[in-house]
Amino acid sequence: MKHSEGFLKLVNEAKTRVREVTVQQTLERLSNDATVRLIDVREDNEWQAAHANGSEHLGKGIIERDIEAAVPDKETELILYCGGGYRSALAADVLQQMGYRKVFSMAGGWKAWQEAGASIESGRE
Repeated sequence: MKHSEGFLKLVNEAKTRVREVTVQQTLERLSNDATVRLIDVREDNEWQAAHANGSEHLGKGIIERDIEAAVPDKETELILYCGGGYRSALAADVLQQMGYRKVFSMAGGWKAWQEAGASIESGRE
């Protein structure tokens, strides 16, 4: 997908404030700490088609509204992912502004997850 100049500028600014982790680092963190939450911020139809095994869905359009009910402890480690690491960087930036201190964006997003051969699930909401 070709992204607009304005969108890329916004993402690049957010990435100066957001920490990124690789798929491998994500898998290690999930394996080493059961409290780490992997959150898919893609659109509903993307999530329903397939998603990372064990992930939760809080789409970028609603994450700000629903995160405090879903994850009330702002010290919980959150790893966000989207299709390619753009929307998750934007969402991570906003969550940090809301007081979440351990927020990461997974570099490369869903595409990188699949390329790494990591486990996926499909067809459930």
